[in-house]
Amino acid sequence: MKRIYLDNAATAFPKAPGVGKIMKHYLEKIGCTVKRGKSSIAFRLEEQVYETREMLCKLFHVTTPENVIFTMNVTQSLNFILKGLLKPGQHCIISSMEHNAVMRPLVQLEKTGVEYTRITCNPLGELDPRDVSGAVRPNTRAVVLTHASNVCGTILPLQEIGVICRQKNLFFIVDSAQTAGIIDIDIPALGIDALAFTGHKGLLGPQGIGGFILTDSIAQTMECLISGGTGSLSDQEEIPAYPPDKFEAGTPNLPGILGLKAALTFLEGTGLEAIRKREKFLTATFLDNLREIKGIRTLGLPRAEGRTAVVSVDFLHLDNGEAAWKLEKYYGILTRSGLHCAPSAHKTLGTFPQGTVRFSFSHANTLKEVEYAIKTIKKITG
Repeated sequence: MKRIYLDNAATAFPKAPGVGKIMKHYLEKIGCTVKRGKSSIAFRLEEQVYETREMLCKLFHVTTPENVIFTMNVTQSLNFILKGLLKPGQHCIISSMEHNAVMRPLVQLEKTGVEYTRITCNPLGELDPRDVSGAVRPNTRAVVLTHASNVCGTILPLQEIGVICRQKNLFFIVDSAQTAGIIDIDIPALGIDALAFTGHKGLLGPQGIGGFILTDSIAQTMECLISGGTGSLSDQEEIPAYPPDKFEAGTPNLPGILGLKAALTFLEGTGLEAIRKREKFLTATFLDNLREIKGIRTLGLPRAEGRTAVVSVDFLHLDNGEAAWKLEKYYGILTRSGLHCAPSAHKTLGTFPQGTVRFSFSHANTLKEVEYAIKTIKKITG
């Protein structure tokens, strides 16, 4: 039985061409690290790391490679940003569509005296910018926002929120886990101060590599979460005050960075516009056909406009976990059931605690695969 992978919101598959090859080459043929050796191989490796920072700058329309910080993933990036920025007595604003990568650090920080206001989105997952503006307090420090919901795919209004943040002198922090590599994100134009990204989803790179991109202002304001050796200023025991060293203690994930570089090369050649267009076509086809099926409820916006290629389905007469099991067991379709690490989003959408079955497409999926998924849903709903 053929496997059909429709769980790209969790991690993209297949990865970009060349990712595995360059990682294997590093592990088997290179092996050394950066900033901790004087060989010509180590210097060339450092050049490749810097080139990866430059490629990320180009992707997100910024010009300061030193403000590109590598981490393991978007979750670690958000922890760095939130815990490095917010102090007791300060307040931030979030949406009700946030992933636990935002919620759990904030719940931790709340115990230290940090406050947050959760703006309730409507049942389609849409955020009204006026609600954000009205929630600003004298002690508000930042707005933290996911770019698109990992549950229903609804895209949140970064442009409007960025304007509010500039008017109110607030830091704007964005979680791009579901959009980086799929939707063009212009950091300066959107007024973003910190963008958290991960390599293994829309960027089509390997797991274990992600990062965040900072403006100079927030880079100077944030404290580092982890300190230690950086390969720089080794005669001192103080943390270097400049990025990326300020935030990159320890040996970096070089196989991951090189794999990400290969993926970024593929994205540059393919173009985000082509990827987005393909995913919108597949999503539109899926949504249009789901409307004809009884016994299910589809979350989020009714059309492909205003959303990513993430579609959650609530099976009304069948347990969602059982539906996902049947999809894989008998038809080879891989999805993800449950609450998707976003209970707040599911409460907003009316699918808590039962969750949903999430279908998430990539540009690598085919029309035949989408049509097969539709036929299969019709079968298991009777």
